[in-house]
Amino acid sequence: MALGLLGTKVGMTQIFDGAGKMAPVTVIELGPCPVLQIRTQERDKYHAVQLGFKDKPRRKAIRAERGHVAAEFVSKRREGMKQAGVQILEKADCEPQRYIQEFRLDAPPPADIKVGAILTADQIFKEGQHIDVIGTSKGRGYAGVMKRHNFQGMPAAHGAKKVHRQAGSTASMASNRGSGRPKKGHKAAGQYGNAQVTIRNLDVVKIDKENNLLLVRGAIPGPNGGLVVVRPTNKKDIPTDEARAAAEKAKKKGKGVKVEKKK
Repeated sequence: MALGLLGTKVGMTQIFDGAGKMAPVTVIELGPCPVLQIRTQERDKYHAVQLGFKDKPRRKAIRAERGHVAAEFVSKRREGMKQAGVQILEKADCEPQRYIQEFRLDAPPPADIKVGAILTADQIFKEGQHIDVIGTSKGRGYAGVMKRHNFQGMPAAHGAKKVHRQAGSTASMASNRGSGRPKKGHKAAGQYGNAQVTIRNLDVVKIDKENNLLLVRGAIPGPNGGLVVVRPTNKKDIPTDEARAAAEKAKKKGKGVKVEKKK
């Protein structure tokens, strides 16, 4: 995996490029993220970088959260570890963080990424790069099949009684006769939203270094103010600019084609 950053969704807007072409973008406040810990293969059996986002007031942080980032924090446990000769890990010496995320890596991180370093959007990403955005979709409560799965519903004729918004027959869902369990993936009423969603292969349109803003083409999951994780995409079949232009040309060519009806 690749190193990413934490941020919050600000909202959607539109911008225009030099040629006057409009692009719908989502504004993400990305970082700054302090490096809280670095996992190594020798000590932790894997490589990873632990990042924090958004300072948390000390009065709202528990002692464990304060001790995780403070080098001068005094506790009986830390004193006992020092007396036993246990090495205390390096601390970031920053405020307690509201959100903490660990990014696993295939190799050790670059030399400039150390505990206490502050990572910003322009250090990790660049304009034109393809990224993945992970967020939590809006929760819509317990919903029926028509709202949750876009079912058509049952006939609204006079002979149909109180079945207009029902799912219909479920007899074909019995995969193992006698077990009482329906087929996996059966669409039914249930909780709608409030789930982790990953939108892959989005384009970075612009990076505002001064305001720590990342402008991404298209929509991302979650409400305004929701936490998102942005990382370089792991999609292998990324279309080239020539392929995108050809697809746009084919799409425009198909518009306005009239189909003559048979008499």
